[in-house]
Amino acid sequence: MKVTPQLIKKLRDQTDAPMMDCKHALDQAAQEIGDDEEKVLTRAREILREAGKAAAVKRADRVTSNGTIAIARSNNAVAAVVLLCETDFVARNEQFIQLAQKIADYFASHEVPQEPLDANINGTTVRQLLEEAVGKIRENIRLGAVKRLTGDTVGAYLHHDKAKAALVVLEGGDGAAQEIANKLGIQIVALSPEYIEKSQVDQARIEKEIEIEKQRAIEEGKKPEIAQKIAEGKVNKELLQQIVLSEQPWYAQLNRKVGDVLKEANASLKVKQFVRLEIGKDPVECSVGTT
Repeated sequence: MKVTPQLIKKLRDQTDAPMMDCKHALDQAAQEIGDDEEKVLTRAREILREAGKAAAVKRADRVTSNGTIAIARSNNAVAAVVLLCETDFVARNEQFIQLAQKIADYFASHEVPQEPLDANINGTTVRQLLEEAVGKIRENIRLGAVKRLTGDTVGAYLHHDKAKAALVVLEGGDGAAQEIANKLGIQIVALSPEYIEKSQVDQARIEKEIEIEKQRAIEEGKKPEIAQKIAEGKVNKELLQQIVLSEQPWYAQLNRKVGDVLKEANASLKVKQFVRLEIGKDPVECSVGTT
């Protein structure tokens, strides 16, 4: 069977694989199968998948320090997917971005299994999708994280560089809660809180910071009792405002705290859960019990 440019284009349209890879796969398939075009195409697709799997194994040890984040919603759920690659060039590749979005769209409407790579999207596992992408793009591609939150009101924010994102769940409130949830996503991306409420902060951590600040004040000539008060005030003002979401200054109006903004919007409105994601860093997650 002769491998024509038309047949190569047909395989290319089906797989998005490079033209020369399509030609080599068709040449091999034609030698194995003979003159049945559909069977040759089927075998060529198998050859390309096998090549992608081999390429993924070969590149598995390469560092994936770049990537993209995709977010998707479905009813009362929101999902975020971190897809990692080797270079910034690939992170901006449209096929790579579309792959991340495809995976996020799936997890927005499906529970995340213990091994997300085993999830089946229209007959193809996430692992196979990544292997195929490695074969096309020629870089190590890795699933960095998959997060899915559900609740009465779910918010999300994806930064313009697609390298930072946040998911938020609120409980209580009314129709305005959705807008606030999305804005809280901006807050979390911008100011990187670790906790939702002050009560969640380890007391030992607070006491350690107070002791450090107390010693600094004593070294500056303050009496121990004065130094203690200075240290407590500084830690409450600086540390807690840095790491506790409810204590942080509201990004849109820095003279107001996030907690005050929520109370003014609706006294029953509370942050139940958040996740912050960033390329190159572990996800930061926090949740509080419901009342």
